[in-house]
Amino acid sequence: MPLASAATSLRQTLKDPNGFVIAPGVYDGLSARLALAAGFDALYMTGAGTAASVHGQADLGICTLNDMRTNAEMIANLSPSTPPNLRRRHRLWWAHHAFHIEDQVQTKRCGHLAGKLLVDTPTYETRIRAAVQARNRLGSDIVVIARTDSLQGHGYEEALTRLRAARDAGADVGFLEGISSREMAKQAVKDLAPWPLLLNMVEHGSTPSISAQEAREIGFKIIIFPFATIGPALTAMAEGLEKLKRLGLPGLDESLTPQALFRACGLDESVKLDAEAGGVSFEGGVDLRK
Repeated sequence: MPLASAATSLRQTLKDPNGFVIAPGVYDGLSARLALAAGFDALYMTGAGTAASVHGQADLGICTLNDMRTNAEMIANLSPSTPPNLRRRHRLWWAHHAFHIEDQVQTKRCGHLAGKLLVDTPTYETRIRAAVQARNRLGSDIVVIARTDSLQGHGYEEALTRLRAARDAGADVGFLEGISSREMAKQAVKDLAPWPLLLNMVEHGSTPSISAQEAREIGFKIIIFPFATIGPALTAMAEGLEKLKRLGLPGLDESLTPQALFRACGLDESVKLDAEAGGVSFEGGVDLRK
């Protein structure tokens, strides 16, 4: 889907009284493919997941802008509409449909860790305004989400002040990180209405477990689940490696063939596109188990 239509569609969802966005966290191409196959219309690239998968490090400001951009470009361009080599050549970072601007210092860390350092409110407001102006100059419809991590160290009222300043600077959505109770979640939606808010649902973090349905009933317009894919992957990989170490084989299910992995990554789409274009790359088939 072209950027303009996708971003515009997101904006329309935010304006729709019944609109609601559920975005599972993804961190690489495979997790993004699986989330799309599960039927999700929106994906959230988790910074913690990117740091863990790309660098094997905790989310402590390890990832550079290029790390984040490269990963986001790859995920955003997982479209079945063009052959893989063509997609790679025409990769554009504007394929992103939304991003958030934060008030942490440049070497930021996960919002669910303590000890975060913040810029002052005028600097935060300037960041938001600069992002909005850049979007307008480019004629883009990309959604600017204003995130504040001030709740933990400065309290609710300061966080509210920062979000209001970001809203007045042109941000499209508010993101209060580290909400610590259902009562606070409801109050934030009420205090900032009708501005749409995003809920960051990191299970077993600072925020109580709130389901997508409950978040919608409270009044949030977007809910993200950053650990939705990397959490299960962490558990499954640890279990598989322990079994390999103990038994000498990973003991994979018979359905987990190389072809199954490749099909999850769009193999059938590539075969179809090649055939429709008159190619012969897959004339011999793809399954060696005859």
